[in-house]
Amino acid sequence: MQNPGDPTLAFYAKEANAYADWSGKDRNVENLETFTGLLPPGARVLELGCGGGHDSRLLMDRGFHVLPTDGSPEMAREAERRLGHPVRVMRFMELDEQTAFDGVWANASLLHAPRAELAAILQRIHSALRSDGIFFATFKEGNGEGQDSLGRHFNFPSHDWLLEQFDLQPWARLNMQRRTSNGYDGIDVSLITVWVRR
Repeated sequence: MQNPGDPTLAFYAKEANAYADWSGKDRNVENLETFTGLLPPGARVLELGCGGGHDSRLLMDRGFHVLPTDGSPEMAREAERRLGHPVRVMRFMELDEQTAFDGVWANASLLHAPRAELAAILQRIHSALRSDGIFFATFKEGNGEGQDSLGRHFNFPSHDWLLEQFDLQPWARLNMQRRTSNGYDGIDVSLITVWVRR
């Protein structure tokens, strides 16, 4: 996310409870189930942008050691309350672990990162993963940075631009797919899902 005081952080500060409730309803966990199937037993997982903590809860219930994080202090507190587990308040560019995680889960979070920072963030994620580690992320497809109808910042990458950012790191395997999704604002969007292995 961007600097303190920006509209995206202000949105999540105001909507933390309602957003956590919404994100826990009628959830499609197909990608998360695939992710868990690619991890070794007892894997250490970093969640970037945990929101209400629902995905971290599922990962913990499967026996994984999870570090949930969120850039919004209010969302982090909401997730802590729901998880009964500490949540680190951390912006993407503050990630500095080295070969610490078997998996990184970034569902509907990196789509808020400024385009100018995304390549550096992906480099930090690459460094934080152990050899053969799995990374999953989603992005709202578009043609350049902008705000949604709720005032939140999105990087809105094209498929080709996003591929260029990932190609800056030596990932062992990369797979990108498109699907339609309906967001918190109720608007259907084209979502790019990204699977990579370090």
